[in-house]
Amino acid sequence: MHEIGLIQTVIDEVGRAARENNIKRVTKVRLVVGRMNGAIPDALEFAFSVLSPETMFEGAELEIESVPVRLRCPRCGAESVVEELAYFCPECGARAEIVSGQELYIDYFEGDDGKEDAREGSDGPEDTAGQRAGGP
Repeated sequence: MHEIGLIQTVIDEVGRAARENNIKRVTKVRLVVGRMNGAIPDALEFAFSVLSPETMFEGAELEIESVPVRLRCPRCGAESVVEELAYFCPECGARAEIVSGQELYIDYFEGDDGKEDAREGSDGPEDTAGQRAGGP
């Protein structure tokens, strides 16, 4: 299950960026995952649930955007979304270019400084932070 290694890399990268920005607790991680790259969203979620306890990610939400495979045909110009892995244009049969569906990156993460409990009684806004990070 290579999803464990992928999620470990995500945790390492987001954890590094969080520490650099004084974020003590990560509350949400959003990944963009192309259907063609072989990573299974359910397996990624399972790996995250196994690797996040007792870390700054404990209780965090993992959100996954699944990107369909989109082809563009250089011969007829058609763009098509295909469910199955395909390299040929469904319109004319020519070899097509893959436009999307191979993505795998961290879109963003959210977190806070871990002092939320101390502010529960205050009327002030919560101190939250979001950070964009490059993917593995």
